[in-house]
Amino acid sequence: MAIPTPSAPPTSPPEDGWRMTGVRVVPKGSLDSATAQTPGMSRAAAINFDRVGAQHIWAGTVTIDANAKTSAHHHGHLESVIYVLKGRARLRWGERLEFIAEAGPGDFIFVPPYVPHQEINALEDETLECILMRSDGEAVAVNLPDLEVAEKPEGVRWVDPTHKWLPEV
Repeated sequence: MAIPTPSAPPTSPPEDGWRMTGVRVVPKGSLDSATAQTPGMSRAAAINFDRVGAQHIWAGTVTIDANAKTSAHHHGHLESVIYVLKGRARLRWGERLEFIAEAGPGDFIFVPPYVPHQEINALEDETLECILMRSDGEAVAVNLPDLEVAEKPEGVRWVDPTHKWLPEV
């Protein structure tokens, strides 16, 4: 069955009345691991164009081996959201990866377009498990092999303007 690719809101329901072209549930055992992979990391797609017809998002899982990390890179025009399920994520970012922050289970991480960054499993003996979402189904990863990395990154604790009252963690 072809998945519709509407460019404008439908004026009437599709022929199937949304039965197969409406909501989709992707069972946990059916994620697609035929995605771009990085040594020490395992990604699996749940929601993308090929699987469900998603026009503007990609969502899936990423597992990072204990003590593993990516190289410096960015994702072009894409926005990324990472939700930590298990373990401890460490992110470095900036023109020299000069900033650093960590996130644990229940924390969300937002990576804006074009920001040079590096994902790191902060734990030496535990796998990091996350949900990953991107603002487009396109797989964009621009590696930055010539990036000169700062020796001592500055820790950053971001607090949004509406929650300045939150205590230090």
